[in-house]
Amino acid sequence: MTIRKPLVAANWKMNGSDALARELTAALATVNLADVDVLVCPPATLLHTLASTEHCLLGAQNLSQYTSGAYTGELSASLLAEAGVRFVLVGHSERRTLFAESDQVLAEKMQQAITHGLTPVYCIGENLQQRQQEKTGQVLAKQLAAVYASHPEFIAKSVIAYEPVWAIGTGEAATPEQAQQAHAEVRQQLAQYDSKAAATVRILYGGSVNSKNATELFGQTDIDGGLVGGASLNAEEFLHICQSAKG
Repeated sequence: MTIRKPLVAANWKMNGSDALARELTAALATVNLADVDVLVCPPATLLHTLASTEHCLLGAQNLSQYTSGAYTGELSASLLAEAGVRFVLVGHSERRTLFAESDQVLAEKMQQAITHGLTPVYCIGENLQQRQQEKTGQVLAKQLAAVYASHPEFIAKSVIAYEPVWAIGTGEAATPEQAQQAHAEVRQQLAQYDSKAAATVRILYGGSVNSKNATELFGQTDIDGGLVGGASLNAEEFLHICQSAKG
């Protein structure tokens, strides 16, 4: 049986404050989470506040597909690494939909992240219409193929986050059974490219995770933690979610 260390990631999106960053790190210091990797992805202006803490890993919410140059407002992988970032979200549904990031652009971002020593958290998932049309498997396969078909070696250097778009921020999480089915599908798809890496890569569930549903979600065979949005903005709530991942 493959043992995968749970990972719970906080995605603050365009929220948070210096005070919240300090409150969260203080809360994390009060509990033993040695068996869980805790990752916080704050807005870029708060990276410096969290960079010095030993109680969580530091992640960015986005990166540029370019190495450097005249791209005002963008942050390259090397700049993020220099700021202490170790993980970076790539392909979050909000980047795909609101900012029209294509599979090609996301593949380039994955390349940048891995080339510069960052671990990408590659986000995939179907919208409500696709789920109702029973196209979840097709959507996931296409999103995975966009990166891993040509670079199967990237699987071992990634974290995958399955986030059903219809559950993000709605309060309507996928049932544990629905989430497990999708996670198993993802692992099977990845096995076509590298079966060993597919067995060891961590796959997170994202979509209205909270302290009430976390334990049951994280107890599923192929769910290795969560990508937490709104609930991560409350230090106490996020702490409960992290503790749920300990098993």
